[in-house]
Amino acid sequence: MLPGTTGSNAGAGSGQQTTLGVMGGGQLGRMFVQAAQSMGYFTVVLDPDVISPAGLVSHYHIQSDYLDEQGLAQLMQRCAAITTEFENVPAPALITLGAHRPVAPSAEAVGIAQDRIKEKAHFVRCGVPVAPYAVIETPAQLAAVADDLLPGILKTARLGYDGKGQARVSSRAELTAAWAEFKNVPCVLEKLLPLQMECSVIVARGWDGACVNFAPQLNLHRGGILAVTQAYEGNMPLALAEQAVAATKSIADELQYVGVLCVEFFILADDSLVVNEMAPRPHNSGHYTLDACDLSQFDLQVRTLAGLPLVQPRQHSPAIMLNLLGDLWEGGVSPRWDQVLALPGAHLHLYGKLKASKGRKMGHLTFTGATVAEVRANALAGAELLGIDAF
Repeated sequence: MLPGTTGSNAGAGSGQQTTLGVMGGGQLGRMFVQAAQSMGYFTVVLDPDVISPAGLVSHYHIQSDYLDEQGLAQLMQRCAAITTEFENVPAPALITLGAHRPVAPSAEAVGIAQDRIKEKAHFVRCGVPVAPYAVIETPAQLAAVADDLLPGILKTARLGYDGKGQARVSSRAELTAAWAEFKNVPCVLEKLLPLQMECSVIVARGWDGACVNFAPQLNLHRGGILAVTQAYEGNMPLALAEQAVAATKSIADELQYVGVLCVEFFILADDSLVVNEMAPRPHNSGHYTLDACDLSQFDLQVRTLAGLPLVQPRQHSPAIMLNLLGDLWEGGVSPRWDQVLALPGAHLHLYGKLKASKGRKMGHLTFTGATVAEVRANALAGAELLGIDAF
């Protein structure tokens, strides 16, 4: 049942198809659209790219800028509820849409995720451990940085992702130079901590406050971009997993969040946990849920938006996911998918992007199986076939 209604006219076999909208036309929007369509919903994508992956598979594609008044008006006219597939959609657009239609996540939640300074403050309010940090918005704040925050990582407060907008700094001179390189925009300096592993937790929270979660997954990054996700029982100590889930739910509850939320954590050398950042949407590290769980993160995104019941998802198979970047198509030669798909438990997902470039996310490859050992062996073989330094 959609929020604010007294009965359901949502897809799911009702005979009266509700239309759901998504701001953004990338692969996350594409997989949301496919999940919504499988439940009987019509879909609308608003994205300026005429060949956006989501726009190509949606019932309707509004090709306009995210702040275009006519485009937003069309989206509102067609849709009963609207979500977003990336956190950098302009918050004013979500405010405009939210004045007329249910929007999940809210403009407020997305606005916090867009700004590392606000995000850090939110984590602190929730009582979730963060790495020691300093906000740098002025030369005075730069000069006042404590010595014990170095070495550290300087991150732009806005528009940083996949390793962009970040610089490692070991001295005050390097810090000053890096801030100048970033054009003196607002930044956060985080103290470098002894890192053991990285993990993430994905939750889905409904309009009524009900919240469900997937088990934490371990993530390996290369060059700031996710390379491998390992999702299976025993991938991390139980106490740490429970702490990560509780922290993620606290972050969602404090925001009165509605939708799918991913929170990334660092596991330190002493087995303690600190939060890194959050993404107000489905996440790359949760793509394995399409093949290894009875409900995927995109199924839950549809349910939260449409006000349908949330049930705890069940993972039926251990899984390892490999991210497929445009580097694999270097020289215009396509990988040998026939060899890769000959491996047991291989599930290939390509995103319909027509141009491959270095570092661009083109798809993902998930391996499932009866045992962790079997999955790991096949994932290693797949990575070798593709020339991916995955493990």
